[in-house]
Amino acid sequence: MISVGVSGHRHLSNLDEIARAVDEVLGKILAHFADRSLQVISPLAEGADRLVALRAIESFSARLIVPLPMEKSDYMRDFLTEASKSEFSTLLASADRAIEPPLYKTRQAAYLEAGLYVLDHSDVLIAVWDGAPARGMGGTADIVAEARRREMPIAWVQVPRAKTPAQPAPGKTVSVQIHYERFPNLLEYEVLD
Repeated sequence: MISVGVSGHRHLSNLDEIARAVDEVLGKILAHFADRSLQVISPLAEGADRLVALRAIESFSARLIVPLPMEKSDYMRDFLTEASKSEFSTLLASADRAIEPPLYKTRQAAYLEAGLYVLDHSDVLIAVWDGAPARGMGGTADIVAEARRREMPIAWVQVPRAKTPAQPAPGKTVSVQIHYERFPNLLEYEVLD
């Protein structure tokens, strides 16, 4: 089993292009580990977390592990629409396992701990991220920085950040790019079992 963790933005534009990039990344990971099945570890936040989980499940028959940052009903307060809440519930119900969190003093601490759980249990991190600093503790920049500190293989799907789910960031026409960090060493990287 190869475990792929996810961290990324909630609001994305260019979804079709991002999905193609994620498929390319997952295909490259599985090409290195042709004898292993795929497991994705995602908190299932809106945006990147769900997109990667859906692509991994639909295109690569991946198992899904969901580390919840907080109790389900509390977590769902962060989702913008009823459709989003429904999508989350459907994905969560299809998960092989959901990890219930301990109680944290702040939401930011809970999100940080969920992100660290992803890193602790992943062989590779997929980051769907614009490269900018985190907007709050536990944001994608923090998780990527920790993955780099741990010298984990990272597939960075560089994206422009959208202001809202339906509105691309102004002046951002940059296409999606993929950057691989420590992937030449992926075969030597110790795979979690």
